[in-house]
Amino acid sequence: MKIRWSAAAVLVIVLAVPGGALAQRYPAKSIRYVLPFAAGSAVDVLARLYGQRMSESWGQQVVVDNRTGANGIIGTEIAARSPADGYTLYMGNVATLAINPNLYPKLPYDVLRDFVPISLAATISNCLVVHPSLPVRSVKELIALAKKRPGELNYASGGVGSAQHIPMELLKAMTGINIVHVAYKGLTPAFNDVLAGQVPMMTAGVVTAMPHHKTGHLRILATSGARRTSATPDIPTIAEAAVPGYEFDSWTGFLAPVGTPPEIISRIHAEVVRISHLPETRERLSAFGFDVVGSSSDEFGALIKSDIARLGKVIRDAGIRAE
Repeated sequence: MKIRWSAAAVLVIVLAVPGGALAQRYPAKSIRYVLPFAAGSAVDVLARLYGQRMSESWGQQVVVDNRTGANGIIGTEIAARSPADGYTLYMGNVATLAINPNLYPKLPYDVLRDFVPISLAATISNCLVVHPSLPVRSVKELIALAKKRPGELNYASGGVGSAQHIPMELLKAMTGINIVHVAYKGLTPAFNDVLAGQVPMMTAGVVTAMPHHKTGHLRILATSGARRTSATPDIPTIAEAAVPGYEFDSWTGFLAPVGTPPEIISRIHAEVVRISHLPETRERLSAFGFDVVGSSSDEFGALIKSDIARLGKVIRDAGIRAE
């Protein structure tokens, strides 16, 4: 009996150890971030900065794996189907995690079922810009003009369901204005036509629009997020300027395939938060328009769920369908 008891005791001890031991050993090999965005994009810069800092801290290589295509669906599916061992992570944003589930009736994954949120890394606000030929200098003036000329004013976007399309449809829904969507095949041609005055307005990235705002070739009326951005502290939000409750942030965060051990999730989360709080992280990413966050896992999960519901209503009410 003593021998049997000793063996059982040993077994209990062994079973009690793995979680902590697993976290202590992690990472024991290289890690990859599946990124459904192109190399050189703002999100790619963010991913590589965090990857570099993690490599330095952990002594293991962190590789950014850019898997683009199908509005982020290809990369997201690859991440969802990867082993849940902590060695494949995923960086998604508002488009892949909140817009796509409402835009496509059948996705090869379920955002809420197939991923574990780790941390919201950063937000990046768009701004509402108009060509100087449009006789408005505030959001209130734009709304008044649009109501005076229903169906006559156009706005550009990088495509149906894009991060330029949805915020303008949200503005339409909250103000009752009737402005017409002009969808382009990509953000660059859309922005260039607004800059040339072919289309009078759009939402665009703050960093992209700011140089043209300073030269007078475009006019930024307001930013789209919940708070003023660090890059444009003197420019009001749309909510402040004219539409209380308006909010559209292009957020980005870290996730892992469901089933990844909680101890590993906690370790990755702690590292993301540590990197987020570094002054050099905030300084470098602010140059790309990011406001660094570093949230809890629960906070990020709640944001994903709320934006799926909130933006889903905008998409359904506007009758938006993926092309």
